[in-house]
Amino acid sequence: MESWKLKLKGNWDELKGKMKKEYADLTDDDLLYEEGNDDELLGKLQQKIGKTKDQVIDWIDKL
Repeated sequence: MESWKLKLKGNWDELKGKMKKEYADLTDDDLLYEEGNDDELLGKLQQKIGKTKDQVIDWIDKL
């Protein structure tokens, strides 16, 4: 499994807090995560922060 997906499944609350810290305009609705809907979350993040899918994945990996 890809490392960013493991991070999502690991400690989501902690990761969500780090995301909000870097991008204050992210809302709880933007960061709704349901297991198995990884691509949906990526799409929301791409639109909200204006990055490509690969850039969002790299960002999550670095958090």
